[in-house]
Amino acid sequence: MIPFDESQLSQSQSLRLYTTLKAGGDAELFTIARTSEELASACAWAQARTIPHTILGWGSNMLPSDAGVPGLVVLNKAAELTISEGGEVEVDTGISFQDLFLQTVQAGLRGLEFAVGIPGTLGGALVSNAGAYRSNVSEFLTELEVVRDGVRAWVSPEVMQFSYRDSILRSANPPQMAVTRVRMKLPSGDWKAAYDEARDYQRQRIGKQPPSASAGSFFKNINDQALADSLPNLPERLRSAGVVPAGYLIENCGLKGFRHEGAMIGARHANFLLNVGNARASALRRLAEYASAQVKSQYGVGLEEEVLYLGDWSAWESTGRLT
Repeated sequence: MIPFDESQLSQSQSLRLYTTLKAGGDAELFTIARTSEELASACAWAQARTIPHTILGWGSNMLPSDAGVPGLVVLNKAAELTISEGGEVEVDTGISFQDLFLQTVQAGLRGLEFAVGIPGTLGGALVSNAGAYRSNVSEFLTELEVVRDGVRAWVSPEVMQFSYRDSILRSANPPQMAVTRVRMKLPSGDWKAAYDEARDYQRQRIGKQPPSASAGSFFKNINDQALADSLPNLPERLRSAGVVPAGYLIENCGLKGFRHEGAMIGARHANFLLNVGNARASALRRLAEYASAQVKSQYGVGLEEEVLYLGDWSAWESTGRLT
């Protein structure tokens, strides 16, 4: 592993420029990694000094605190990809998730059609086990290259403890572990059918996703058969699967288009939280928690965020109110 070049560090770098919600404070230390080698060396440097590190891709599924993010923030731009015969793929985690689909389908491989329209990098997709339309990125992984305790090595995907929109890197006290590259096995298939399926997914997303600054889907959907059966207007395909979309519940609480201090719940899709007026991170989180509290009051279920709250939220008090 190459030594980390400390001259590449900057201090007090605003993260508003690097998150799709355009909110949050500063990174204490900041650097950009353009290769997986640079990413590994930066994270190993931080681990050796017990400096916490955070890896950013497109910043599309996170909300940094207004108080900032302690430690080292690494912007991951590493995007090298190789495809071997038999559907073996080795790729850096800074690649755009959509570009990964496009390059693999051009090689005659299928499986990642759901990635079209999901904003973010492969690394971010791994943290939240991104997926859609009954597929998840974790199902295609064979190995991960990680940096832990300053050591770079290939490991089994089991180390990530994947579940629905979740992994060990989303836990309350996640390990200081960086995923730098992955190996995947994708099935071969007809490229035209793959493009047609991806185009259909994209059309569905365009009708839902707002043009304003957002983090994508803010809350996870709910798997609750009893709740699904109790909702008369829920589409039959969702009822039979026992899945209740978070946006359905928020919308039925009358919150579509609801605003608070520059933050807004999507008017197209209620599971999108938007920054429409230079909102602070605190205003966005306050509105999200208010929506969750309203759903809890009306339906008796809690909503769990897909979006990660990064940095120093130690002074935050959850109230479920807007005051």
